[in-house]
Amino acid sequence: MATIEGGCLCGAVRYRAEAEPVLIAACHCTACQRNTGSAFSVNLAVPAGSVEIEGDALTTYADRSGASGEVFERCFCGRCGSPILGKGAAYDGLEFLKVGTLDDPSWAAPGAHIWCAEKQPWDVVAAGAQCFEGNPA
Repeated sequence: MATIEGGCLCGAVRYRAEAEPVLIAACHCTACQRNTGSAFSVNLAVPAGSVEIEGDALTTYADRSGASGEVFERCFCGRCGSPILGKGAAYDGLEFLKVGTLDDPSWAAPGAHIWCAEKQPWDVVAAGAQCFEGNPA
């Protein structure tokens, strides 16, 4: 079983998960663009309940802007604003860590790109990479 560790920009939040990643994907949806302030978000899916938070408690925003209309909880550091974790009913059984918050993100290359229908036209996905218009079926 893998040990996954990381934290926020200011160090007030740390996390640890003893879990094998289920999926690593770059999400190009508009909500992830706004959440990260970038063209996409790279997310590492782990089984729900496997992430242990240390330090400050996460602040949560209940986002309903996704295609399902269901709440997706976007959890972040209340001090520095670093997005850390996401979870919601549409992804039952999974939680998503932001790869940029890993202590060592070098190993966490995305295996798929999702919501490519909302991808910025200047954002180039590598040739041969899996690219889904929305969520994979």
